[in-house]
Amino acid sequence: MSAMAESKKAPNDSKVTDEKATQNIEIVSGPSTESLTKVSYDQTHRKLKGRHIQLISFGGTIGTALFVAIGSALAKGGPGNLFIAFTLWCSFILAVNNCISEMSTWIPISAPFVRFADRFVDPALGFATGINFFVFEAAMIPFEIVAFNVVLKFWTDKIPVAAVIAFVLVFYSLLNFFAVKWYGESEFWLASGKVILAVGLLFYTFFTMVGANPHHDVYGFRNFNPARVEGAPFAEHYTTGTLGQFMGFLACMIQASFTIAGPEYIAMTAGEAENPRFTLKRAFKSVVARLAVFFILGSLCVGIVVAYNDPLLVKAIKEAHPGGASSPYVISMLILDIPVLPHIVNTLIMTSIFSAGNSYVFCASRTMFGLALERKLPKVFTHCTNIGVPVWSVAFTLAISLLAFLQVSNNSAVVLQWFVNLVTASQLMNFAIISFTYIRFYNGLKVQGIDRNTLPHRSPWQPFSAYYALTGTIVMTLLGGYEVFLNGNWDVPNFLFSYLMVGVVPVLFVSWKIIKKTKWVSYEEMEFFEAERAVVDHYETNTVFPEPTTAIGRFMKNYIF
Repeated sequence: MSAMAESKKAPNDSKVTDEKATQNIEIVSGPSTESLTKVSYDQTHRKLKGRHIQLISFGGTIGTALFVAIGSALAKGGPGNLFIAFTLWCSFILAVNNCISEMSTWIPISAPFVRFADRFVDPALGFATGINFFVFEAAMIPFEIVAFNVVLKFWTDKIPVAAVIAFVLVFYSLLNFFAVKWYGESEFWLASGKVILAVGLLFYTFFTMVGANPHHDVYGFRNFNPARVEGAPFAEHYTTGTLGQFMGFLACMIQASFTIAGPEYIAMTAGEAENPRFTLKRAFKSVVARLAVFFILGSLCVGIVVAYNDPLLVKAIKEAHPGGASSPYVISMLILDIPVLPHIVNTLIMTSIFSAGNSYVFCASRTMFGLALERKLPKVFTHCTNIGVPVWSVAFTLAISLLAFLQVSNNSAVVLQWFVNLVTASQLMNFAIISFTYIRFYNGLKVQGIDRNTLPHRSPWQPFSAYYALTGTIVMTLLGGYEVFLNGNWDVPNFLFSYLMVGVVPVLFVSWKIIKKTKWVSYEEMEFFEAERAVVDHYETNTVFPEPTTAIGRFMKNYIF
């Protein structure tokens, strides 16, 4: 079980990992010739390099919510609550990262956390997890399409909403039916734009707050000062006093639980990662820095550049004001009379939205394809074109995207909030399942006498991290739509979008368990994908991984990717 090996042997035997999905390969399940296990492979190849994985994970987590939707939480909770909530939620995501990183690095397979739930807990939970993650990814597509239309209105509102939605869906169809060959490379460059935008806005905040703006206004932390901004830094939401401030904090926590993610996107690349146990370990370790720089500092910057009660911000949230008034950063640029830059930022936000939606189409369709391969969905969804596109999985995913047309008859802000509520619940339950699965994994190793020190990556603070993440994600799942129960706030669509998946996932679990008569996996019988790990061992031992030949390349590999 040579996890980190980077052998220089000839790669003539490594082709085993590049076989097609329809093939079954007989391999030895462990170091001794105990038994042969039949392993079914999908059509993926290990072609994703470290830089691809890092940027794909960036692309999946840095998007509309960090640049636009975060303004709603700022208005409800104020800059202090926003910063504290984002910082606190990052600790929960770090705990989830500790769980999924240890399992995925040792067992780098396709759709890992779905299959881990199947193997370490109960096949019924694997089914429920897969459907839940598919709903999460699929629901993010109409969310991004609605957001794309909101940002586009920064320049014009004369284009019909239906035409914008149709335009985006047509391009998503073209890209996912015909142009997936260079997916990893294209996402690398598209996600690079998001990183440049995120870093650029951090620098923008610093320079403008110290006076490098047309007004020469050294505003510093003015928007945190209650003497300059009434109610700052902890705004009251729904009611006054301490309770109102706490409700403002809850609003920020709900936004943070929707905005901040990451580990699951790294895990989703496990089955296609080159030199997986080295590459994934590096990628998972980078999550700490990513959380600190982009989400903690990002939330701080949003509270710095614009006041939580700024009239433009309040109007944008209340009336779904076009793009420029939807992003706190663009609002601050307009206030400071900074020319051109709002257009550049708006353009980058719009392209990042388009990119995110496209990647969600890809991930959702492949999740559906994987479930069909595992015989948890109808076989028709395994059908591929001659260029390897799971055509019916893509078609079904795009059909769900038609929910974006809800925007035609509803306020954009209302529709955005519906999808935020729906996917927040799905995402949180996914994190809870990952955490619970790790607890089972941890105890299974212990019962079977497998020392965690022998694993390629042993995550810290276990099993505390798993219990911490499980508790936090369950609590936030239940609180996610609490506002609908407040006096005068009852609304059926809001209730359904907030709690639909909370009820659906247990129903899926129980239904599959009854129909398929599945059994809860005991610790003694728990099987740790020995056959799949043997294939990865073989691949890593018999493949020559090229080393960078330039100083810049070596620096990038050793310190960046």
